[in-house]
Amino acid sequence: VQLQASGGGLEQAGGSLRLSCAASGRSIFSAYVVGWFRQAPGKEREYVAAIRWRSGSTYYADSVKGRFTISRDNAKNTVYLQMNSLTPEDTAIYYCAAGSRLILSTMHQPIQYDYWGQGTLVTVSS
Repeated sequence: VQLQASGGGLEQAGGSLRLSCAASGRSIFSAYVVGWFRQAPGKEREYVAAIRWRSGSTYYADSVKGRFTISRDNAKNTVYLQMNSLTPEDTAIYYCAAGSRLILSTMHQPIQYDYWGQGTLVTVSS
């Protein structure tokens, strides 16, 4: 199973980007939680958002709540992260990940995820 993250780029503050996370190999998402994390230079990997594939329930870090939206496309086996009102503090490499053992209290923990994408760089200029 492979996860492919894409959609990063350079954007000005206040702008928007949409990231995609596509799974290949087999359809794994149906029983999984898919999350987005980010890592800025010199900082630890930070939880951003997650979606429980089967129910569509979504969860967000406080830092992005109201600005970012996570969603899924069943037919394309793809999860999206719509990022609006970007700020320079959102600059980071963004990673998608999938895990089958996640509950609400553990969704923010990178170690709980089984599969990881390669990351896509988001740079927000002021």
